[in-house]
Amino acid sequence: MTAQDRPTALAGNGRRAQLSLFARNFFKHPRMLGSIIPSSPFLVRRLLEQIDWENVRVVVEYGPGVGTITRELLRRMPPDSTLVVLETNQDFVDFLERSLPDPRLQVIKGSAETIQDELSRLGLPAADYVLAGIPFSTMPADSRESILKGSLDALSPQGSMLIYQFSSRVLSDLRRVFSRVECDFEPFNILPARLYYCRP
Repeated sequence: MTAQDRPTALAGNGRRAQLSLFARNFFKHPRMLGSIIPSSPFLVRRLLEQIDWENVRVVVEYGPGVGTITRELLRRMPPDSTLVVLETNQDFVDFLERSLPDPRLQVIKGSAETIQDELSRLGLPAADYVLAGIPFSTMPADSRESILKGSLDALSPQGSMLIYQFSSRVLSDLRRVFSRVECDFEPFNILPARLYYCRP
């Protein structure tokens, strides 16, 4: 292997490690992940098109998994911004802390239901964006309600909650909690994903 080949090989090994970790955890916790592989580049791009990058200061991500979206957020976010990710799976928490040593990133082992407490603990203002791919349709109704209302309260008045799901079941809840909900669809993903852009 030449020196030029090494970065590509290392990137390939990293990608394989991500996929392997994600797949193992899918089989252990299928109701928590919803899909056997991480989000596609098409889904990530469509979701992140909604973000006004020049005015981002605080972004929150629920259930980052192996960091597919997290990496893209960090690549685009300003140097003085903060990304808070909430993950309940210890394997993913450890992986993110090892693979993404970025001072803008705050990796928290905890539930999305604690978002307001975590922002306060970190001394951060309201979030500009909250991103969520956690499977709302398979969680208890009271947890879903708590997360959605807590997210609304954690957003700035001009903020948005950006959600991707593999089911439309959460839509009625979103419309009850948020004043405006736009629907979108990304076919080039496994599984095809429904996207919801929610504003206070």
